[in-house]
Amino acid sequence: MAHELLTPDTCALALIDHQPQMFFGTHSHERTTVLHNVQILAKAAKLFNVPTILTTIAADSFSGHLLPEVQAVFPETKPIDRTSMNSWEDKGFREAIKATGRKKIVIAGLWTEVCVTFPTIQMLAEGFEIYVPTDACGDITEEAHERAVQRIVQAGAVPMNSLQFMCELQRDWARGETYEGCMDIFKAHSAYGIGVRYAKQILGEHASEAG
Repeated sequence: MAHELLTPDTCALALIDHQPQMFFGTHSHERTTVLHNVQILAKAAKLFNVPTILTTIAADSFSGHLLPEVQAVFPETKPIDRTSMNSWEDKGFREAIKATGRKKIVIAGLWTEVCVTFPTIQMLAEGFEIYVPTDACGDITEEAHERAVQRIVQAGAVPMNSLQFMCELQRDWARGETYEGCMDIFKAHSAYGIGVRYAKQILGEHASEAG
């Protein structure tokens, strides 16, 4: 299969189980870094009007609600709550994915070995192209995360990272309608934001990567 760059009108995003209980058990990454990266995905999807599915597991009875930093990006979207570890086995999730009409699905979630791996493998088998920003995922150990990523890559998934997702959608800094939104995401969630602020301070508001 020939890989193509993602565009705002060809992909959809699924954020799976970014909840307190799942974060408590995450030790493969620094947890605040994962939180920043999930927000990059969510805010980029919102900026570029990429269809986004939010889903949780046992939100009221065990795992807690979707983290407010993510929910705040989509205040009118109610997460699909499940009992199944594998979101693809949940009817509501499957219907939401299919309703987007997209075959390129970007998936991030906690934990990588279960909540990302299981739906990824099944969706690949059903003809979807799956892209996984691994820095917005996490697991109980580094080994668990790494083995999960190896498994999904062997199955055909494409690994990527969160800022790559945003930049792939933007593609050209001369795209003015989303330029400032991208800069806001950089400033809020990445070290590159330090450079963005510096450029504005030194060069003034006309500083722009668009030239």
